[in-house]
Amino acid sequence: MSDYHREKQISRGQRVRPRVEVPDGHKYCQRCGVIKPHSDWHRNATASDGLSTRCKACRAIRCKACRAIDGRAGHLKRSYGLTEADRDEMIASQGGLCLICQTAPAVHVDHCHETGRVRGVLCFNCNSAIGKLGDDPDRIRRAIAYLEGSRGSEHS
Repeated sequence: MSDYHREKQISRGQRVRPRVEVPDGHKYCQRCGVIKPHSDWHRNATASDGLSTRCKACRAIRCKACRAIDGRAGHLKRSYGLTEADRDEMIASQGGLCLICQTAPAVHVDHCHETGRVRGVLCFNCNSAIGKLGDDPDRIRRAIAYLEGSRGSEHS
């Protein structure tokens, strides 16, 4: 970060990381505050320096402490307040099929974007279809009327 930008952030009351001089072939870990050689870091192809944001030791600690909230289980818990068992129970209660088309496997948790309430588990196509219709029942009713041909007969 340039000196100008650093001073500007400080004047705004922003938290600015301390400047740490790091020798070549090493990196500073924000978590533990230790400068470590690149061999103590996991690779990350998307990072500008090609290394993880935390050293291997700090990542290992985090993984052990937070294993239950990482990955798919963490996504379900953070996004919908569900455990994998809750989701699996919902799918079983639906016979394993999407609630809308009732042909494809139920794999995507559907929820109301206004209230956050989980409605059910749908297949990819049905979940994205109602999403593209803005979760709007009036739009969906018009789509049904269109498909049933009630709009087409008026213009004949």
